[in-house]
Amino acid sequence: MEEKVKIFMCEDDENLGMLLREYLQAKNFFVDLFPDGEAGSRAFPKEKYDLCILDVMMPKKDGFALAHEVRSLNAEIPIIFLTAKTMKEDILRGFKIGADDYLTKPFSMEELLLRIEAILRRVSGKKSPKEGPFVIGKFVFDPQKQTLQDGDRMTKLTTKESDLLGLLCENMNQILERNFALKKIWGVVDYFNARSMDVYITKLRKLLKGDPDIEIMNIHGKGYKLIAPTEAVS
Repeated sequence: MEEKVKIFMCEDDENLGMLLREYLQAKNFFVDLFPDGEAGSRAFPKEKYDLCILDVMMPKKDGFALAHEVRSLNAEIPIIFLTAKTMKEDILRGFKIGADDYLTKPFSMEELLLRIEAILRRVSGKKSPKEGPFVIGKFVFDPQKQTLQDGDRMTKLTTKESDLLGLLCENMNQILERNFALKKIWGVVDYFNARSMDVYITKLRKLLKGDPDIEIMNIHGKGYKLIAPTEAVS
């Protein structure tokens, strides 16, 4: 019997939270629901979850603060933010924290379900045909461990950072088409996912800036190109 996907949900709107939990449980998910960020913060370390759904505007501790804590404990777990906010700055802030998706209220439960399923498909199939590790200049990137190493310094990457760097490495010194990367990693080509990818490209540039021979170029109208001396690691 296949084990149910376990979802960690924080939503301070009691009615909405109950409706979402009942709907997702009817779709064969297991859902733990918490009414505020502090309750969620206490509960998250006690269980193993597969995905997080976090309301942004919560009492005691907001969703962004809770997401930072979640990421410190599990850098790989997918996060979906729910919010009444429509400001682009807030949406980008969520993606900078490492959000996998972002839904603005009101939304349909069917849309939430489709996004959850897309994320889970992506996570379950994230292994690349080229498993690495890859040498990127003076760095060694291991996509299976999601680590970037520079000598004795090891950096743990988020799932999105690792997936995107993996695609860049597979296309080393060649163009990685923007829409291909969006479909491969985010599942959907749209404005917010495109902005999210831009954020992650910026983060990868910062992580790789220690080697002046490495550059992630913007190729106007096409995508990105990772320029670096490289070789496979056996």
